[in-house]
Amino acid sequence: MDRATFACSTAFFRDYNSSSQGAFCLPGGHVDFIEKVESFTYSDFFRDYLIPNHPCIFSAKFTEDWGSRRNWVTWDGKPDFDYLLQKFGEAVVPVANCDVKEYNSNPKEQLPFKEYIKYWKDYIKNDYQSSRGCLYLKDWHLSRAFPEQDVYTTPVYFSSDWLNEYWDAVAVDDYRFVYMGPKGSWTPFHADVFRSYSWSANICGRKKWLLYPAGQEEYLKDRHGNLPFDVTAPGLRDRRVYPRYNQSQPPVEIVQEAGEIVFIPSGWHHQVYNLEDTISINHNWVNGCNVAIMWCFLQDELAAVQREINEWKDPIDDWHLQCQLIMKSCTGIDYKEFYNFLKIIAENRISVLEKGLDDEASAKNTPKAAISTLGMLHAVFDLKRTVKVLTSLSANEDFKKLDLTSLSPPPEALLHHLKAAIDTALL
Repeated sequence: MDRATFACSTAFFRDYNSSSQGAFCLPGGHVDFIEKVESFTYSDFFRDYLIPNHPCIFSAKFTEDWGSRRNWVTWDGKPDFDYLLQKFGEAVVPVANCDVKEYNSNPKEQLPFKEYIKYWKDYIKNDYQSSRGCLYLKDWHLSRAFPEQDVYTTPVYFSSDWLNEYWDAVAVDDYRFVYMGPKGSWTPFHADVFRSYSWSANICGRKKWLLYPAGQEEYLKDRHGNLPFDVTAPGLRDRRVYPRYNQSQPPVEIVQEAGEIVFIPSGWHHQVYNLEDTISINHNWVNGCNVAIMWCFLQDELAAVQREINEWKDPIDDWHLQCQLIMKSCTGIDYKEFYNFLKIIAENRISVLEKGLDDEASAKNTPKAAISTLGMLHAVFDLKRTVKVLTSLSANEDFKKLDLTSLSPPPEALLHHLKAAIDTALL
């Protein structure tokens, strides 16, 4: 994307505070529908949806050239079980039981993919009933397991993806998933990992989404501060249990058709139903627009851990370290790894700004390819947002109480390098 494409590029250098990404009321629950690929630019998405944290729906035209939409679906729009078995039959996949509640979620087990497909076929034949319950294949890292398969191409709008850029770099995990489930399968009420954005594309089938803008979930908590498992349950109307439910707004409701992509803003809680036999692809991602929300989430999570084990503060010498360990076991990250996350994102952009784009930039699915696509101004925007969060992290008292000698470079040196790279780029 060349510089001319960024007609609104000055927006990258405005100072948006966290309040600009908080709760708001969509007029009449309206969600914008993006129809045409050729008339919708990354700048449009950045300005109208990423920065203000608004949901939207992309039409099926945005996915019509994906291999999965051509090959995974029968002529009448159903999952092509024979094709899927041919390609993935020997895989082992995570499957959740939608009929069982376990710690405010559904219990999961690992099943051979071919066993799950047999279950699914039998479930359909038996009028969507089974003694095993309603099983939903969720959070399958298919792209990581089968990188050679022509499944999909990440749309440019979602290409500034720090989560997957970082976890690819450390080769530990990723946040790219495939979901497959029968009519009636569903996902309980939740917000996405690290309060990230998510995008979800239906390869076939239809979904119903119930969305609550960030902040609305506070009205849905019970008197103990717990969120509901099912936001449609009649019990929420009991004021003795859910004293603030009547203050909540009705959810924003979306019915997502085959081929369409739904963009879920950062921190929006949601509940999702498969209205038909459905296959979807989902990414969670963070970037410069919502990394401050991720940082606020981590601070809130640590504070919650500290409250829970406060009574052990004095007997335990390494209490602060124990709090970090517990937080990481619950969320998947602690403060020191968050620093390394920011460091890798920053260093990738500094490298481009200082050395320019090399042969790697022309290769697909690399960090430099994404930076090349979005342009140098976006790299500077990313660095400026990183500076803000890194400055806050470095000043954080809980961070300073940790042993930071293993961090390389030290936070002060990284901040200095970041600011120098920004100043040089803006000359």
